[in-house]
Amino acid sequence: MNKTAPFSFIARIKSFRYAFAGIAVLIKTQHNARIHLIATTLVIGGGLFFQINYIEWCLIILAIMAVWISEALNTAIEFLCDIASPTAHPLIKKSKDLAAGAVLISAAGAMIIGLIVFMPYFH
Repeated sequence: MNKTAPFSFIARIKSFRYAFAGIAVLIKTQHNARIHLIATTLVIGGGLFFQINYIEWCLIILAIMAVWISEALNTAIEFLCDIASPTAHPLIKKSKDLAAGAVLISAAGAMIIGLIVFMPYFH
């Protein structure tokens, strides 16, 4: 039988620290994450400047989340692959390529959402 530890506020606070540490690793170690950070800042600035409505904000936030989540998962997969197989292996390559492809798909989708949301403000 699997016993779980009792609920602890201290443990919950520590879990947030671990999550923030992971975000810091992502930004410090991944060049693309820094590009995403710049893009995120510009898009949020554009949303504030153009005063987009709450539905547009929801779409933008979902798009930003999709990119950041896919980048974080891509990085985690890459780290795990590197430790599991320090030498080249065709399945590791496929794993890394698939994870990178997921980032590309989410970034392309985010760009399309951004165009749909912001294009009317340029007419």
